[in-house]
Amino acid sequence: MSEAAALRTPEEIARLCAAAMWESDGASRGLGMELREVGPGRAVLAMTLAEHMVNGHGTAHGGFIFTLADSAFAFACNTYDERTVAAHCSISFLRPGRRGHILIAAAREVTRAGRSGIYDVSVTQDGVLIAEFRGHSRTIGGTILHPQA
Repeated sequence: MSEAAALRTPEEIARLCAAAMWESDGASRGLGMELREVGPGRAVLAMTLAEHMVNGHGTAHGGFIFTLADSAFAFACNTYDERTVAAHCSISFLRPGRRGHILIAAAREVTRAGRSGIYDVSVTQDGVLIAEFRGHSRTIGGTILHPQA
């Protein structure tokens, strides 16, 4: 944890880390994602399924659902001012996503031990669960916040 983070509450640290990451996250912003909530070990992102995000069946391409879940995972596991990346991720698609609808990815920490963590992300559309994602994280050293933050 940086010196800057040591003087703040866990909620403040999570918000500041999310803001710093969001600034550099061209992928999530480029897909029209919206960071709706963040707190220690958790994050909620939303994304509207645009025309270019559907597959040949007219439903959401799984890669876009995965990307939304992965982004929520990234924001959740980087809420402690420790640079953290994905070590392994998997997803189960349960129902199709529909063009024009908003997907919500809610990530929550299951456990953190040493440099490893496990996070679950539920992706819903219109309040209905459409995918479950599990991400395994690994801290890689360094901080997100700078001393002047």
